[in-house]
Amino acid sequence: MPRLPQVFPVALMTALAGLTFWLDQAILQDTAAPETKRHDPDYIVDNVTAHRMDAEGRIKHTLRAQRLTHYPDDDSTHLVAPHFTSNASRTPMTITSRTARMSSGGEHVYFETDVRATRAAYGKHSEMVMETSFLHVTPDENTARTDRPVTITDANTVAHAIGLELNSETRIVKFLSRFRGTYHDPGRASSR
Repeated sequence: MPRLPQVFPVALMTALAGLTFWLDQAILQDTAAPETKRHDPDYIVDNVTAHRMDAEGRIKHTLRAQRLTHYPDDDSTHLVAPHFTSNASRTPMTITSRTARMSSGGEHVYFETDVRATRAAYGKHSEMVMETSFLHVTPDENTARTDRPVTITDANTVAHAIGLELNSETRIVKFLSRFRGTYHDPGRASSR
């Protein structure tokens, strides 16, 4: 019968070899498992102002926000209290909301909650204000779209619809559904 002092070193070596094998397998499984993506910001900037320039160095768009948070996993940017101004079209357009999301590279901006877009007055046309809960803006194309309820007002018109497409360069607004509106002719009211 073997004595305990002679068996103990063999048992200890066998246990250590088994533990080493188990640790090696655990490490290999961890490196082979897909990494779980985390949506953590890599930078946060308060009171930010950003300009996009055209080829001649003129400001096309200006974006201001109380807070900008960038996420590296999807290269998205989240904005608090954004204020966007487009000078690219013939008539300046300003868009504000409570929050917004911006795609990688800034090609698309998604304004959310209490969205207000204001087109400045020009010629004989009064200021136009659009209000909705969501607006997808493509700044370089001068377009804005929504599929949500929207209200547009100017000095003489109030229009309601579900969804619209707007091109600030051509000044064309296309209502998508359930349009209803009222028009007040100021010339008619003064002739009475």
